[in-house]
Amino acid sequence: MNTVGGTNLVAGPRPHILSWWREGTSAAHRSLAAASLGWMFDAFDVMLYTLVITALIRDFSLTLTMAGLLGALTLIGSGFGGVFFGMLADRCGRRLALTSSILTYSIFTAACALSQNATQLGVFRFLVGLGMGGAWTAGAVLVSETWPDKHRGKALGFMQSFWAVGYIAAALVVAYVLPRFGWRVVFLIGALPVMLALWIRAGIPESPLWLSGRGIGRSGHLREIFQGGYGRLSVTLTVLSLLTLFAYWGLNLWVPAYLSLPVARGGIGLGTSMTTQIVVLMQLGLWCGYVSFGYVADAIGRRKTFVGYLLIAAVLVMLFSSTRNPSLLLMLSPFVAFFGAGYFSGFGAVTAEIYPTSIRATAQGFTFNVGRLGSAIAPFVVGSLAETNGFGAAFAITVAALVLGALTWIWLPETRGRSLA
Repeated sequence: MNTVGGTNLVAGPRPHILSWWREGTSAAHRSLAAASLGWMFDAFDVMLYTLVITALIRDFSLTLTMAGLLGALTLIGSGFGGVFFGMLADRCGRRLALTSSILTYSIFTAACALSQNATQLGVFRFLVGLGMGGAWTAGAVLVSETWPDKHRGKALGFMQSFWAVGYIAAALVVAYVLPRFGWRVVFLIGALPVMLALWIRAGIPESPLWLSGRGIGRSGHLREIFQGGYGRLSVTLTVLSLLTLFAYWGLNLWVPAYLSLPVARGGIGLGTSMTTQIVVLMQLGLWCGYVSFGYVADAIGRRKTFVGYLLIAAVLVMLFSSTRNPSLLLMLSPFVAFFGAGYFSGFGAVTAEIYPTSIRATAQGFTFNVGRLGSAIAPFVVGSLAETNGFGAAFAITVAALVLGALTWIWLPETRGRSLA
């Protein structure tokens, strides 16, 4: 026993790193599991395109610009889907919106396997995007409304971390299936989440906050997020989303191509094995970044955590895009992903803590996914710049977006600990 000046100092038990989980109800646990798995399969289906892009460039004779445009179509679809499913979640419930979005992205990912040309593939990727936008919107609101205020950041960080799990699963599936069976079978595997949608519909309870407010006033009207003092906040959150998603998609959609394309095409000519290793390491770093953001943001606040992650990410992306040394790329990759996307865990908490229940999902869907709609130009811009000036110059524009994203926090409030009731 330690003593100071004759006084006994008895150290109390330290809280366990997962003690927050025990404070959630059974309904909260199931809601978090459903939202996390929905987001995991969302990442799985969306990232299949990124990971087979080299094969599609070959089979459909695509330029880098055209390949980037096809990637942009998914993001455009996600912008519209996020707004639609957000309004649906406020009007008809979080569970219905989550189920419908999962069915949408699953069915149309499988449909990509039937594509006979770039036009058909573009249509299906747009429809995949519709479901992609809705899965995050409905899932984040469901989690926000079922977990205690002091643990909201951690729960949403846990949910967000399943994006990395889905990406890793996609990378492993593509590494095994693509060389043996081709990209069409890869897309067919994307239909698996249909089973998850059926489970959510049957076994996940609706948000009690949404149920208690149902029928009190109007819900899910888009104009309301620009009224009553919310207008400036809605615009600022949308700009923050646009800038950070531009940086994410501008870098991550092109990383596999940058690593694997031959030097003559602007890449660094790494083999499939090394490319897969780097991609998997990035997703491991991504998972840690998502989870850690929730803990840090619940401890020191949303503002400091966001700004810190964004500025560190800007420095790391500069280093990553300026080296061609495989060993250095392996070392940098998890840290680039840790800081370069970990901040996405904070969007759900900040938006939930700003808006009331009647328009919460609509605000989530609009601010995050309209930002994603604007960021849809990122794959096209980066692909075009890479084709004319190289990937180093192309990735530099994502660094600028990260720095500008940090500056938007001048106009956003600190919301840590706010009650949603």
